[in-house]
Amino acid sequence: MQDRPDPDALLQRIQQEQAQQQRGRLKVFFGACAGVGKTFAMLSAARAAQAQGTPVTIGVVETHGRTETEALTAHLPRLPLRTLPYKDRTLPEFDLDAALAWGAAHPDGLVLLDELAHSNVAGSRHPKRWQDAEELLAAGVDVWSTMNVQHLESLNDIVSGITGIRVWETVPDQFFDAADEVVVVDLPPDELLARLKAGKVYLPQQAERAAVNFFRKGNLLALRELALRRTADRVDDEMRAYRRANTTAPQAVWPNREALLACVGTGDNAEKVVRSCARLAAQLDLPWHAVHVETPEQQGQSVTLPPQVERTLKIAQQLGATACAVLPAAQPAQALVRYAREHNLVRVVMGRSARRWPWQTTLAEQIDQRASDLDLLQVGSLPGRTAPTDQKATRISGVAPRAAFWPGYIAAALACCVAAVIATPLASVLELTNIVMLFLLVVVGVALKLGRGPAVLAAVLGVAFFDFFFVPPHFTFAVSDAQYLVTFAVMLVVALVVGQLTAGLKVQAEAATDREHRVRSLYDMARDLSAALLPEQVAEIGARFITGEFGAGSTLVVADDDNRLQVLPGGTAPVDMAVAQWAFERGEPAGRGTDTLHSSPTLVLPLKAPMRIRGVLVVAMPQGQVPGVEPRRLLQTCASLLAISLERIHYIDVAQKSTVQIESERLRNSLLSAISHDLRTPLASLVGLAESLAVVQPPLPAHQQELTGAIQQSAQRMSALVNNLLDMARLEAGAVQLNKAWQPLEEVVGSALAACAPAIAAHRIEVTLPDDLPLLQIDAVLMERVLVNLLENAAKYTPADTTLRISAQPQSDAVALTITDEGPGLPKGREEQLFEKFERGARESATPGVGLGLAICRAIVQAHGGSIRGDTIHNAQGLPAGARFTLLLPRGTPPTDLGADADTPSEV
Repeated sequence: MQDRPDPDALLQRIQQEQAQQQRGRLKVFFGACAGVGKTFAMLSAARAAQAQGTPVTIGVVETHGRTETEALTAHLPRLPLRTLPYKDRTLPEFDLDAALAWGAAHPDGLVLLDELAHSNVAGSRHPKRWQDAEELLAAGVDVWSTMNVQHLESLNDIVSGITGIRVWETVPDQFFDAADEVVVVDLPPDELLARLKAGKVYLPQQAERAAVNFFRKGNLLALRELALRRTADRVDDEMRAYRRANTTAPQAVWPNREALLACVGTGDNAEKVVRSCARLAAQLDLPWHAVHVETPEQQGQSVTLPPQVERTLKIAQQLGATACAVLPAAQPAQALVRYAREHNLVRVVMGRSARRWPWQTTLAEQIDQRASDLDLLQVGSLPGRTAPTDQKATRISGVAPRAAFWPGYIAAALACCVAAVIATPLASVLELTNIVMLFLLVVVGVALKLGRGPAVLAAVLGVAFFDFFFVPPHFTFAVSDAQYLVTFAVMLVVALVVGQLTAGLKVQAEAATDREHRVRSLYDMARDLSAALLPEQVAEIGARFITGEFGAGSTLVVADDDNRLQVLPGGTAPVDMAVAQWAFERGEPAGRGTDTLHSSPTLVLPLKAPMRIRGVLVVAMPQGQVPGVEPRRLLQTCASLLAISLERIHYIDVAQKSTVQIESERLRNSLLSAISHDLRTPLASLVGLAESLAVVQPPLPAHQQELTGAIQQSAQRMSALVNNLLDMARLEAGAVQLNKAWQPLEEVVGSALAACAPAIAAHRIEVTLPDDLPLLQIDAVLMERVLVNLLENAAKYTPADTTLRISAQPQSDAVALTITDEGPGLPKGREEQLFEKFERGARESATPGVGLGLAICRAIVQAHGGSIRGDTIHNAQGLPAGARFTLLLPRGTPPTDLGADADTPSEV
């Protein structure tokens, strides 16, 4: 019965097979980098499939001018590409609708879709090519494609750290893992470099730059290892899925990839077993599991695990065990073998155990008899220690001998006496076999109510009473027929077996009932938490659950937006704020039953939500009890549910505030836009009239000319303010379209200096730009506006005859542009606030302006995918010596397509 397959797993497997029958098949040609021959391998395999009668068409294939690759496409039909406008030109793009129509006409057809990570041109149905492939697969069309290891989402940052180049086009790991087949196209680095030099990967000029940047041998070796490891992980997952899907019972372990299993017992050498397994796993770089088998005897003694086992499993977690499990089972050897085979664990590490009786087999021998395919490694006891006796094991487990020891046995003896009394008047009516059944019924009842020990006594007394009272000669233990000895033996064996089985099933049923009760309680708590709208309601629900399950008191301590802990009212557990603060800051349990501040009378659990730690849960167990492994897991589950509920309430509040703020911002922008539009016409007229008065003939008197100039300056300043308001409204509304082009930063800086020359005329200008600055894909007009705003700000807030400095420094994935001055610096603590609208350095200042310049700068820079920050420079004495603004502008994709395979041009 233990090898019976899971019905839910079978149903899920059938549903997956039905879905696979309706879905197309995906085959990915996977390589370490550009130039290893993925497209060539795909086209070669496609021609072979075409020769076998499979309809094949090219959806899109990028040969990049390689004659060998281009030759393979000669006899393969192509789908026409669609053209899409992009800026001032048109670009060819994959036609998804044509591919779907072709697939409908060729049910067994195959579409070749090169460069899976490619980004489609704006205006396509999907932003990414892998999404086009997903739609084709959903329509039942088979797809073959290519991709490199750096395009996997989970490895993107690792590749960026190795090569120093960020790849922006990625494919989700879930899509890659869902592929029906992955073919690794591998090429040693030396051969790839030889192909690069021979011009078989890129054009000569491109190849020279590629060899210096991306195609270094160290990079190629690291990428090759990543590709092979990722494929090995996929194959290992497929192997385990095959074993689960094609066997009803665990097969013998396949030693294709080694892993270790540490068997945690109740003896003194359990910790040594775990530490030895951890050292061995670290030396061999292998995963390992730690497992303890909980027998019915242990379940009957206590609902919690022995403290020695809890401590050992905790050590296993700290030492990096992949999984720590507790398996309830009557036969430890069978449970360990089954677990090892289910998880394909090759080596079993366990402690040595001695035989209590000559005929008894040790646990290692039992495992070896059941699974000869497992490697057993036995660890000796610690020096000066021997195998634990029953008394020591009882003391270690923390379970005191039962206070009510004799009443159960007395009740068993009385039950046998009652059975004998009832059977005596029936002896003349019933056969002896029926009387035997009556005594067996007593054994079953005793085992069900009183446990194993009284059941054994009932079995022995039942045989004795049956012989003494009912087998002739009566009232003596002598028998007239030797056949009765066989009857006694069989009766005793059957009674013992039935009693033990009944007692074991009773313990298991009680454990299952207890677990079912706790799961139902968790479900009820989760249902109540889903309707909670206030933190106080969450605290009340959590307290009700903890009181009902453990009879313990609890208090919820939550953190505000400034990470200050606040105790919610209604708690019943005392709160030590020092312990609570420690658990909150480190995200680890503290207090009673832990290794940190264990003298505290309460257990403190951090409330870990997906985004952050929301506070702590303080639990005061009754009578100072220490929760075991199962209760601790239940408390941690409770804490997780409380944390998620608190985070949900927090984001509901944030959403409400954001809605109000967005609506207020929208109304304010609408008002400012309307006012600005209404002011623009009279301001233009006022500026025009002032300019006309300045050139009127005959000239105005000197004092009138001075007034005219003041009017003109004020009108121009007001006009600039109105323009800023309009620009800010357009930026926030997303109405500004970036006209990006590849521009040298030197030209943008030069045009900005020319535009603000009158404002910075009283200052010295120092420009330091290195010769190797890359081209940046930016909107030159808007970026000039950013620099003009920053330079004019610096000129307004710094004394005359000081120096304004402009410098730039290329980084791995960005260019840092810095503007510094020699003024008073930025207000301390308000550096970020200055980038908000209508914020100024000084609340009341004679310097003209309304606080929109920096807000416009940040909006423009962020629209380019960059960032801007400001800070204060300090001199040697620690005094403010000026302000510094730093812009980080992304380098983006180089204008020359050096990454041609490529799956993306940003590879090089």
